[in-house]
Amino acid sequence: MEPQQTKTPRTAASGAQPWTSHVLHRSLLKQPQTVASASGSYVTLGSGHRILDGCTGAGVAIIGHGNKDVQAAVMKQMSTVSYAHTLAFTTDSAEDLADMLLEGRPYGLCKAYFVCSGSEATDSALKLARQYHVENGQAGRTRLVARRQAYHGNTIGAMSVGSNLARKAPYEGALLLDNVTHVSPTYGYRGQPDGETEEAYAERLVDELDAELQSLGPETVMAFIAEPVGGATAGCITAPRGYFAGVRRVCDKHGVLLILDEVMCGGGRTGSYFAFAQEGDVGPDLVTLGKGLGGGYAPIAGVLAHERVVDVLRRGTGTFVHGHTYQAHPVSCAAALAVQKVLRRDDLVSQCAAKGAALEASLRSALGGRRHVGDVRGRGLFWALEFVQDRASKRPFAPAVRFATRVRDEAQALGLAVYPGTGTADGLSGDHVILAPPLNISGEDLALLVKLLEEAYGRVEREVEQAEQAEQAEQALAVWAARARGEDG
Repeated sequence: MEPQQTKTPRTAASGAQPWTSHVLHRSLLKQPQTVASASGSYVTLGSGHRILDGCTGAGVAIIGHGNKDVQAAVMKQMSTVSYAHTLAFTTDSAEDLADMLLEGRPYGLCKAYFVCSGSEATDSALKLARQYHVENGQAGRTRLVARRQAYHGNTIGAMSVGSNLARKAPYEGALLLDNVTHVSPTYGYRGQPDGETEEAYAERLVDELDAELQSLGPETVMAFIAEPVGGATAGCITAPRGYFAGVRRVCDKHGVLLILDEVMCGGGRTGSYFAFAQEGDVGPDLVTLGKGLGGGYAPIAGVLAHERVVDVLRRGTGTFVHGHTYQAHPVSCAAALAVQKVLRRDDLVSQCAAKGAALEASLRSALGGRRHVGDVRGRGLFWALEFVQDRASKRPFAPAVRFATRVRDEAQALGLAVYPGTGTADGLSGDHVILAPPLNISGEDLALLVKLLEEAYGRVEREVEQAEQAEQAEQALAVWAARARGEDG
C-alpha cells in the first residue's frame, strides 16, 4: 500500500506561486490569499490575519458571514430536496421565496424567475423583453439602449448592454451584440456643469434618451436598461431628482420596456429594499436582483416581472422560452429565503438608512477634503470615493499610478477590505473605491472602517506626493544640467 500523502494546509499567499494552483484565477501572475474562515463582519485569512469586510466582496454579504439561521435553513433543505429540475417540478423553497419578495405585488411586480448569477438575470430580463414584444405583435423591436459607465454582467448579452470597456475590449467585433447603443450616465460629478440645477440636469438626460430613441426609430427599440444606483464601473453614481420618473414617461411614450438592474444596489443596500423606490413614480417592467438576494450563502439572482409583461406572455404562448439547469435551485432558494427573513426580522433595511447617514458624515469629515478625493457619493451603505490627481480640474490619475488598487492593498494590509475600481471617469482612466459593509455592521466597526480607510488613503497620498517631488527634483536637475552644458559650450 502506498503511504498516504498529507495535504499541506493553505496559509497566506506569501509563499505560494500562482502557477502551483490548478484554479484558473483572475490573475495568472498573482495568487489570491486564502480565506480560512468568516464570521459577522470579518474574514480571517490562512495566515491568521483578520480583515474587516468593508465591501462584503462586491456588495454581497448583506447580513454578514456565518449566520446560523441561514446555515440551518440550507442544511434542512439539503436533507429534504437538494435538487429538482424545473421543467417538471417546483419546490417549497422557490415558491416561498417568490411569495416573500412579491407579497402584495409591490409596484405591480408579480412573477419571479430565479437563476444563479446577476449576469444570468440580465440575460433573462433581455430575453423576457424581446419575447414580450414578439408576442405583442412587434417583432421589429430588436434594439437595446443602455448607459455608458454601467455594468450589467459578464455573459455576452449582459456585457453587450454594459459599458465596462476593459472587460469588453477582447470581445469587440467577435462576440458582442451590435444592436446596443448607449446614452449618458447620471454622473453629476463629471456630467453636471456648475450652475446647472439638478432638475435641469435630469431634464437634459431624459431629453437625450428621448432623442436617442427617436433617432433609432422608437418602434425598433425593445428596452432601456439602467442601474438605479451605479455599481462597480463608475462607483455608486446616483440620479438627479426626477430623472427616473422622466425615463419612465419616455419609455411609455415609445412603448419601450424599462429594465432596472438592482443586482448590486438592490435588496436593501441603499436604505430601501428596491433602490428605485427612492426615485419617485418609476414602475419598472423588469427588475434584476442578485448579490443581496442570497447574501453570498448560495449562488442566486433573479428577475422580477411586472404584471403587464406577464399578461402578454400568458395571453400568447403561455411560456417563457428560456431555461437553466440550476434555475430556482432549491438549496439556493432556501438560503435566500433565510437571508430575507433575517433582513426583515432585524429591520436591517431601516438600519441601513440610518447607518448610511452616519457613514456619509464620517467619510465627508475624514476624507472629503483630502487632496486627491474628488467626490464622495452613494446612498445607504453603498458609498464610493473617486480619486483625482487634481481636485480643481477633476483630472484623473494616469492608469499606471494605480491609485485605487494601492488604496485597496494598503487597506487590506491594515485589516480592511474595500472594492477598487478603475476607468471610472471615461472607461480608461479614473479611480474609485467602494464601501459596502454588511447591513448589520456595528457602530464600532463602522467607525473602524473609516479610520482604517483614512490611514490607507494617507499612505498612498504620501507615496504619490513623494514620487511627484522626486520627479520635480529630477526635472529641475535636468534643466540645471542643460543650462550648465550651455554655459560650458
